[in-house]
Amino acid sequence: MSLTSLITKAIDSLYIPIVERFVSRQIFRYGACGVVNMCLDALWYFVIYHFIVAKQFVDLGFVTISPHILSLIIVFPITFFTGFWLNRNVAFRTTHISGTAQLLKYLLTVCGSLMVNYVAMKLLVEHLHIWATPSKVLTTVICTLYSYLTSRYFTFRG
Repeated sequence: MSLTSLITKAIDSLYIPIVERFVSRQIFRYGACGVVNMCLDALWYFVIYHFIVAKQFVDLGFVTISPHILSLIIVFPITFFTGFWLNRNVAFRTTHISGTAQLLKYLLTVCGSLMVNYVAMKLLVEHLHIWATPSKVLTTVICTLYSYLTSRYFTFRG
């Protein structure tokens, strides 16, 4: 059995009749994939921020990068590819758009999400003085709404 089949079966086992009344199977799969990717994102962010970047500013000579932004930059490619793979192979596998076109559309929407992430992290950490990890979690919630809307109506539209 493939990894895609295992993940899909695990998600579908949670798709009980009461849930079926409110959301389609595709939206449920999308939400489940998003939750998995969001948890991976928060876990990677925590590890990278605390242990790799070690809460230190990094001076590149021409710019100094704050630890919360550097951690965001490092986490981005990891969650980009896991999110695309989950969405393409689990949530929206019935779409007829080519993989290359989907990847380019996904890249566009994720770049928008990255901008939302950046602005939200700057605002929450540097202006509202909220700790980095809770700020990242709140930012993820905001970006989830953005991501859902762009995925449904742009990236993986059939």
